[in-house]
Amino acid sequence: MTQLEYALSGIITKEMKIVADYEGVSEEFVLEGVKKGEIVIPANVNHINLVPKGIGKGLSTKVNANIGTSDAFPEIGKEIEKLKVAIDAGADAVMDLSTGGDVNKSRREIIKNSSVPVGTVPMYQAAVESISRYGSIVAMPEEFIFKVIEEQAKDGVDFITVHCGLTLESLKRLKDNKRIMNVVSRGGAFTIAWMLHNEKENPLYQYFDRLLDIAKKYDVTLSLGDGLRPGCLEDATDAAQIQELIILGELVKKAREAGVQVMVEGPGHVPIDQIEANVKLQKSLCHNAPFYVLGPVVTDIAPGYDHITAAIGGAIAAFAGADFLCYVTPAEHLGLPDVQDVKEGVIAAKIAAHAADIAKGIKKAREKDLAMAKARANLDWNEQIQLSIDPEKAEKYRVTKNKPNVKTCSMCGKFCAMQIVSEYLGTPTTTC
Repeated sequence: MTQLEYALSGIITKEMKIVADYEGVSEEFVLEGVKKGEIVIPANVNHINLVPKGIGKGLSTKVNANIGTSDAFPEIGKEIEKLKVAIDAGADAVMDLSTGGDVNKSRREIIKNSSVPVGTVPMYQAAVESISRYGSIVAMPEEFIFKVIEEQAKDGVDFITVHCGLTLESLKRLKDNKRIMNVVSRGGAFTIAWMLHNEKENPLYQYFDRLLDIAKKYDVTLSLGDGLRPGCLEDATDAAQIQELIILGELVKKAREAGVQVMVEGPGHVPIDQIEANVKLQKSLCHNAPFYVLGPVVTDIAPGYDHITAAIGGAIAAFAGADFLCYVTPAEHLGLPDVQDVKEGVIAAKIAAHAADIAKGIKKAREKDLAMAKARANLDWNEQIQLSIDPEKAEKYRVTKNKPNVKTCSMCGKFCAMQIVSEYLGTPTTTC
């Protein structure tokens, strides 16, 4: 049985208990959220070392980190290092987007070494292998994509991005409404190329029931991908994007009726003034399914700093109701991220998620900020460092920019506002 089927039967699973304990909410709250489809717990029955995480309404905003090999960098060991760095930095999930080297081995090694949910885009592997097997992506037999999905599910993948909303109808919207950047989704591009070349409907849409059967067998959460997400601000919230979202809403209902957990992916590049509307539209059209957003990136002019543009958009989106933020690294739009890029991407997204959680009233988020405020009031540097989202960086700044055993910091020194006022108020700070 899937987590959704257990919830519909009124059964609280061990995964639900773990999520409830982590979130500081009741087990019944998690049960009801899963039952309604407003919370998902990606937990493949074959992912042995998984510590489950809940994604959805009333829970803390989660962060995903993308890793994976490419033709230019096929070494699996480097991706395992990125996996460990991402988890240490606070990633709640990772996606293996490998397209180079031994894709199967990469995925299996990542699952084996990951305590957090692992996602994939099966079309990546299907496309890569189709080139060697059949000569091109567009020559791929329909059967092959389902073979790859089953193989990945059997390996223990917890959630899969599937571009089921790309239909002949939605492609008509794309053609009729010209974009600056037509399609920026790699999985979406593979699917569209296949559809146009073969003049056939998307197999993942046409045979959606078959996809549901595989997902149900292993309790794989479907992440309905946004193949027509905007790749620049000028293309945001256009007819093609919305048409795909309408179709995804219909598929959400079908997945739930089949007992399959489902969430929905969203844009992309979106100007700040459109983010809230995008989130509310998704929640309405997709029946409050958890919303998984890439960024959103709020300006197109910051290559090298897109972890910041995405964090700005992510905080706004999460406050508006998005549940799951896919990180963006400083290498976005420029190249494959290295280990440091992964760390910076995760931390930027975690800051966005945490800021939104404070505004959303997530109790443990506000409590942590209160603890930091008290530590600062006391000039308790050790406590401040421990409470930091990146203790390593905080400690480095404290050590390198101040003389040893100095109570204040080098910015204010003897003119420290808190120290001066505390002395006059009769509440001296503690010595650290």
